[in-house]
Amino acid sequence: MMKRFILVIIMMISALGIYSFSDNTVDAKKTSYASFYHDKFNGKKTASGEVFDNSKLTAANRTIPFGTKIKVTNLNNGKEVIVRINDRGPFHASRSLDMSKAAFVAIGDAKSGKIPVEYEILN
Repeated sequence: MMKRFILVIIMMISALGIYSFSDNTVDAKKTSYASFYHDKFNGKKTASGEVFDNSKLTAANRTIPFGTKIKVTNLNNGKEVIVRINDRGPFHASRSLDMSKAAFVAIGDAKSGKIPVEYEILN
């Protein structure tokens, strides 16, 4: 009985420890890949309810709250752009951001399709 109790306590501490060390930091810089939206999404509603416009500086992320501004830096050339999160996605394991074409072109070449980026939350 005592062994079972100790085992349960150890499992609870382990679970809490894993949670406390998970990436809950809002201001941490993260690296990943970014791609851009195809023009066919112009005029369609985003997950936030906003109408998508490929000429605005916006982006999609799976978890960052809508309206949050983030600074995105192209790791190949150091160029930066500030975008506002207004959609969910991308739903591809290797990418963390889908950017509007205007935002993507501000820091990279649209011919490349995806670029390595670092991003950080500004507000």
